[in-house]
Amino acid sequence: MKVLIVDDEPLARARLRRLLGAEKGFSCIGEAQNSQQALQLCQQLQPDVLLLDIAMPGGDGLQLAATLASQALPPAIIFVTAHPQHALDAYQVCPADYVLKPVSAERLHSALARLGNRTRAHLEKLPANDDVISYQLGSATRQINLSKVLYFSADSKYVRMVFGEGEALLEQSLNQLQQRYPGQLVRIHRSTLINKHYFSALRAAPDGKHYVELTGLDTRLEVSRRALSQVKQALNLNLG
Repeated sequence: MKVLIVDDEPLARARLRRLLGAEKGFSCIGEAQNSQQALQLCQQLQPDVLLLDIAMPGGDGLQLAATLASQALPPAIIFVTAHPQHALDAYQVCPADYVLKPVSAERLHSALARLGNRTRAHLEKLPANDDVISYQLGSATRQINLSKVLYFSADSKYVRMVFGEGEALLEQSLNQLQQRYPGQLVRIHRSTLINKHYFSALRAAPDGKHYVELTGLDTRLEVSRRALSQVKQALNLNLG
């Protein structure tokens, strides 16, 4: 896993780099001496884990951790600090661990072994499953099987995923989802994909428009005129 070390003290960064060198499966990809530099490196290098100091000039580690937590796949945060009084505030941003300086090899090893389940690091260790979709709910990354999703609709710069228990926003585009699940998703409108599994009926309205009804969904979804024939074909309906 890729680790970014963030600390304003050069000696502290050097010590963490040395200790990290003994950890199998982890590599230091960079160092930052303040939060602003760390945020830039996170965008460039996409680290899996941050070893993050709290008290730094120009913005503390707590603020940086809160900013990163809003990302779809945030890196795991391990706070490394000389100040135990920050522990309560630190755990408000759901870190993987809170380590006090001076850091021992044993304590760092323990912290790395406790990486949480809501981070990029954890997701990379999950077995691949093409039918599983990850989404963000607050600071937590959750997963749902495609078989439980009713439909997807374009919503500004995101895609809204609607399922039986609620809905969530995705960063994937409708085109990406359709390409990933060509046999399971049907585009009924330029802004809507439905799950074939939940298709119930195709209805014609008096105004000439057509709507799809899905099992488990109270509202109807409009079918565009351009997509109508393709929808009928994809759903094995009478083309007449």
